[in-house]
Amino acid sequence: MRFLRVGDEGSEIPALARPESTGRAYDLRPLTKDIDGAFFASGGPERAAAAAAAGELPDLDIRGMRIGAALARPHAIYAIGLNYRDHAAETGAEVPREPIVFSKAPNSLCGPHDTVVFPPGAAKGDWEAELGIVIGHRAHLLDGPESAADVIAGYVALNDISEREFQLEHGGQWLKGKSHPTFNPTGPHLVTPDEAGDPHNLRLVTRVNGKTMQDGTTADMIFRPAHIVWYLSRFLALEPGDLINTGTPAGVGMGQTPPCYLGNGDIVEVEVSGLGSLRNPVHIPAAP
Repeated sequence: MRFLRVGDEGSEIPALARPESTGRAYDLRPLTKDIDGAFFASGGPERAAAAAAAGELPDLDIRGMRIGAALARPHAIYAIGLNYRDHAAETGAEVPREPIVFSKAPNSLCGPHDTVVFPPGAAKGDWEAELGIVIGHRAHLLDGPESAADVIAGYVALNDISEREFQLEHGGQWLKGKSHPTFNPTGPHLVTPDEAGDPHNLRLVTRVNGKTMQDGTTADMIFRPAHIVWYLSRFLALEPGDLINTGTPAGVGMGQTPPCYLGNGDIVEVEVSGLGSLRNPVHIPAAP
């Protein structure tokens, strides 16, 4: 199944994509207010599948409608740094022995076509194509990575936008360069594991103004999705609707020679095979 949210920001309609039509979907409002933690905790995907099969859901024409983030603002967004060997190499970092974990503000989430807005005068904006994991059930102290499949609701394509000056030049806490509103474009769909394909063999591509900057595969991850979910559950309780950004392959702006950062008016496109694509314009207000 492919879940999505359509409509104006702040009033998105939860929907289930119709496999036979790109312009129509099932309206999920009879079942849920949103694609959120409560939806997953109450068996929402299973209820949606049953209701669609029984013809109980209204038809929704989504042509021309804005597509929002694939899930509502989560309880938390966690992220894994330096999770691809080639990305660690391009940044001059050692390959980590354990996952490097940081967080992003939950309100950094935005839609797959929304404008990414940087702080005024930002000069080191960067892109990171990533596979995102959405948690479907509370996970705390899982027995091992083999238990992770039971708590993963699905996967999303996302762009872990960064402002490298804020991230690296203001005192060692990555959250500061990762959490500005709109710094986590996500979508267009939340795809359930049965339709997402092999999460260990998905292609990730980033283009900036049409030029390919990243072209990698999740096969090169250091720590795989199941391991990441299990690992995080050792230190904290993952809640339904939480989002995990799993890291990015080589090709980020910071890793170019010389470094290449985003400018006002640039267009950043991210595609993750089987999950969909994002296309976000960049706006950098002038410094005061």
